[in-house]
Amino acid sequence: MSVETPTESAVEDELNILLVEDNPADIRLMLEIFREGEMANDFHVVTDGVEALRFLRKDGEYSGKPRPDLVFLDLNLPRKHGREVLREMKADEDLCRIPVIVMTSSEAEEDIADVYQNSASCYITKPVDLEEFMSLAAVLKKFWLSVVKLPKD
Repeated sequence: MSVETPTESAVEDELNILLVEDNPADIRLMLEIFREGEMANDFHVVTDGVEALRFLRKDGEYSGKPRPDLVFLDLNLPRKHGREVLREMKADEDLCRIPVIVMTSSEAEEDIADVYQNSASCYITKPVDLEEFMSLAAVLKKFWLSVVKLPKD
């Protein structure tokens, strides 16, 4: 699924964002938050780890898709766990520079240590409360899309 989020203000570069998430409610919330504001982005969603890697490697129906500038990655995914996706991304010369924000419900120390060991940009536990989730997503959007300078290839 690809959702473009047009904005009213002029933006030099469109940011390509990949959300790897299997929870429809979380997908919907992220899409709503990233549609708002002054950043233009091309927002793509895949719902499992296998599809995430296919998208990133431009395999099959993803051959014409752009390389993401930023990836939001859930850990608990069907078909291939998010930790495996992260490991494969960071081991791939073409994908290793893409910043990965792990957003998951897990608070396990093992998960936290593992994703940082595998070069995740940050680890965030998803809030259970809707208002807190929306607030967190808005902060992430502002930081990663307005403050941070992302690599362009």
